[in-house]
Amino acid sequence: MRVFAQTKPLIAELTNIASDKSISHRCAIFSLLSDKKSVIKNYLRAEDTLNTLNIVRELGAVITDENGTITITPPAKIAEPKVVLECGNSGTAMRIFMGLLAAQDGFFVLSGDKYLNNRPMARVAKPLIKVGARIDGTSGGDKAPLCIRGKKLDYFKFKSEISSAQIKTALLLAGLYSNGCEFSEDELSRDHTERMLKGMGAKISDENGVIKLEAMTKPLNPLEISVPNDPSSAFFFAVAACVVPGSHIVLKNVLLNKTRIEAYKILEKMGADIKFTKTSEKYEEIGEIEIKYAKLKAVDVGENISWLIDEAPALAVAFSVASGVSTLRNAAELRVKESDRIGVVVANLKACGIEVSEFDDGFSVKGGVAKSAVIDSHGDHRIAMSFAILGLSCGMDILKSEFIATSFPNFSDILRQMGARVED
Repeated sequence: MRVFAQTKPLIAELTNIASDKSISHRCAIFSLLSDKKSVIKNYLRAEDTLNTLNIVRELGAVITDENGTITITPPAKIAEPKVVLECGNSGTAMRIFMGLLAAQDGFFVLSGDKYLNNRPMARVAKPLIKVGARIDGTSGGDKAPLCIRGKKLDYFKFKSEISSAQIKTALLLAGLYSNGCEFSEDELSRDHTERMLKGMGAKISDENGVIKLEAMTKPLNPLEISVPNDPSSAFFFAVAACVVPGSHIVLKNVLLNKTRIEAYKILEKMGADIKFTKTSEKYEEIGEIEIKYAKLKAVDVGENISWLIDEAPALAVAFSVASGVSTLRNAAELRVKESDRIGVVVANLKACGIEVSEFDDGFSVKGGVAKSAVIDSHGDHRIAMSFAILGLSCGMDILKSEFIATSFPNFSDILRQMGARVED
């Protein structure tokens, strides 16, 4: 991908932002928790989420996709597949399926592309093994392909040392299909799973940060949901409005869950002109976000990191155009995403002439004037999109940009809709 320096403000109301990836994954997987048809509108049709649908089909579901609506008819019992379950590039899918399948009667193998199969999975496998699951894999069980010999688990209590929605979801699904569980973490991670399970009729409560979930004695209610637009995907355009002077962007039908808009709150602290308007609420709060260009100032970020972990590369771009030195700390989780996002962000910002320092758990960025560069995304969709946004200020060539399709197939189209010049 080549992005050219922008000479005019970006002005647009965006309705065609990618649907929320986290909720789309869960809609497909959680449909298996019911014995009735789930109806899902605005499902994200990206490589990662389509792979998740394929796995749900291999587990016995019947799936139809007509007129923009996906209908999933679950099997009476999750089937033992005769093939390897391919997760593509999605760590979210692999880790959530690990929890679901750990409590099923059967043998299952999860695998992915060369990037996913090089990512650590012990962070989810070890907690599951600790509560009785049988999971093994390559590199001593740390990496996929992963083999799961499912069985019903005893009631368990687990406190996670890592605040992670993926770990939480895996443990809750294992407990739901077994004998129930209690789960806690130091800092609240994304809470889509708790909200959706409650909406489906699961007996779940949160008492002073301890989630208590009773075993599923009968199938849950089916889903009937329209997936909102993804605030993590929309955040790239919020940053774009802060990169290009005079810009004015309105993001429509966006998820406003507090655990998903922390990065926008950081932009507000940096001086961005942002307005949130809630328009509806069912499973989740949904609305619009309006961003007008304003000069940014430096900020220190070290709290609620699990709420902005996906937005961190784009936030680094905002740091690079702000006055002063900004820091991100307590974000070691970035090391184990689709790439080592700390190391890759630092290397690419340096390539753009930005002064940056690397820490074990984050980085500091001195705002300045970026220069055009060739960016290696390392096969990481969020790195590719983040530096495409920085390229609006100076021009940029992005290598391995094809991985953007794993989460946001129409990213380039939206940039053009906003007035940017982009060549795929």
